[in-house]
Amino acid sequence: MVDKFLKFLVYEKRFSRHTSLAYEKDLYQFFSFLKVQFQIHTEQSVAHIHLRAWVVSLLEAQINPISVNRKIACLKSYFKFLNVRGLLVKNPASRIKPLKAEKKLPSFLRLSEITSLLDHVEYDNSFSGKRDQLVIELLYASGIRLSELINLKEEDVNTYDGTLKVLGKRNKERLVPINEFLIKTIQSYLRAYKSTGESKAYLLLTDKRKQMYPMFVYRLVQKYLGQITTLKKRSPHVLRHTFATHMLDRGAELNAVKELLGHTSLAATQVYTHNSMEKLKKTFDQAHPKA
Repeated sequence: MVDKFLKFLVYEKRFSRHTSLAYEKDLYQFFSFLKVQFQIHTEQSVAHIHLRAWVVSLLEAQINPISVNRKIACLKSYFKFLNVRGLLVKNPASRIKPLKAEKKLPSFLRLSEITSLLDHVEYDNSFSGKRDQLVIELLYASGIRLSELINLKEEDVNTYDGTLKVLGKRNKERLVPINEFLIKTIQSYLRAYKSTGESKAYLLLTDKRKQMYPMFVYRLVQKYLGQITTLKKRSPHVLRHTFATHMLDRGAELNAVKELLGHTSLAATQVYTHNSMEKLKKTFDQAHPKA
């Protein structure tokens, strides 16, 4: 039944392969716990108390509440799937509620750090150097996700209209505007890209002319962010967070930023308003006569 559920996630719910694998791991962990602790081997024998016992065991193992909530969401989806299809008479996960988890504010670069990154960091005048520069500028100038970046194709870039076609989560397409400085970087990279005469499926390639993979991008971003910031977290997502924060700081509407980021819910975008509000409070305290 787990196999059917995972296929349902991928082919009907359009979950990414990464999310599907995470759910598969969570289910394997849960059923292993049931076998050891309660000698339970089938879904029909699972009751509410067994799910509560697993959650308690995760907390005792000091698993992060955010991770526990993902596992709870997995179980709720799985047992709802079985219940709706008549494979279970009663849904044992219906009364399980997510834990209260402290929301972590996203890490982002200051404007001065981004200025240093874009204007002062030097890149080699080679294919690799031009690619590195394009990766950094794309992540900040468009706010796209890591998975979206590595799956870009040359035809997704329209330098004439100044747009980037992005395939987001659950295969949802969106158009993101790109500015002149990014267009110039793209054109410079494409000249180096085409100099070999090879035709590749993906826009951004490794030094061996293969599609980039997540760890390759992580190392690349860490290399260049390490030159301009003391932030401990130096991931591709930090540049996405920086894009959103700077857009809101400069007066962009929340709904517009939501569309640019490819969020399905406004709640996912609102996390960035805290950083902007803190900046407004600081400005108010410094400038208002009665502050």
